[in-house]
Amino acid sequence: MKNKLITLLISYGLCVLSLCGCGNVELPEVSVPELSTLIEETSATASEESNAVLKDAAPPYVPLPEAPGTVTCGNDVVTIDTSNIQDGYLCVNYTGNCPKVKLILTGPDDYKCTYDITGGGYEAFPLTAGNGSYNVGIYENIVDTSYSTCFTTALDVTLTDEFTPYLRPSQYCNYTEATKSVQIASELSCKADSDLSLVSEVYNYIIENIDYDHDKAEAALSGSLTGYISDIDASIDAGKGICLDYAAIMTSMLRSQRIPTRLEVGYAGEAYHAWISVYLQEVGWVNGIIEFDGESWSLMDPTFGASTGDKELKKFIGDGSNYTVKYIY
Repeated sequence: MKNKLITLLISYGLCVLSLCGCGNVELPEVSVPELSTLIEETSATASEESNAVLKDAAPPYVPLPEAPGTVTCGNDVVTIDTSNIQDGYLCVNYTGNCPKVKLILTGPDDYKCTYDITGGGYEAFPLTAGNGSYNVGIYENIVDTSYSTCFTTALDVTLTDEFTPYLRPSQYCNYTEATKSVQIASELSCKADSDLSLVSEVYNYIIENIDYDHDKAEAALSGSLTGYISDIDASIDAGKGICLDYAAIMTSMLRSQRIPTRLEVGYAGEAYHAWISVYLQEVGWVNGIIEFDGESWSLMDPTFGASTGDKELKKFIGDGSNYTVKYIY
């Protein structure tokens, strides 16, 4: 059965992306909470107040990353702006001539993320390892996979709160107030009377309007999409995408509605994959996207939701134990 499920997973496009990666991350064990009592209480309260009350559209919440230059370090080819590290991010501007440049963020508990620096201005990178000491390194390619050190520095990070890294755009989830996903999320918020129902609205919108892009998945499997970063608006316009596109779109929609959201990359079974986790005030962090079927909440995945209705795949997702987080953006 396991081999059959893995075959199904791959056939439905759990693409192997050559993404920049992080070291192992220790996350609390969080399974799908029992929300039946909560749902009943919420429904009862809503019924008492009104049978059909919809909130006004919540305006987009898009605090963009900034590089004000208040606190910086670097050299003649790179500037690292750490003015807002308490808000969960730093900004890097590389102005040198090397075409292949890496940023390596090493944080508490051996957490490590490696990113490609694209150049052309400041780029924001989240500090998703939380409070503690970080090492920031910029490395220029020499030949093949060999790199030389361009600049390194150490940072001591104390976040305003644990959610700040998950409420702003960054390289792997880049959006503004004008991004279509943000505008759509604002419209969907009219139908929701809680974070729980808004997550459901966003999830249903995505699986109904974004199809799985098998051609792009094949390109990813062949290695031609190395370093791929999702273009959120392009995926919405095309009406299709791969797992990282699904995750980036959903992350932008929920963050813009003040719901802390982690874009996560790792393994679903033996397949490389991207998904999200959300923080709900009613229950805390829920690891793995959730779907409300009218009676209860269960772990779900927007890529699966859009690409197949196969019950075996839904069973495979189960309580999330088949998911292994490697990267958090």
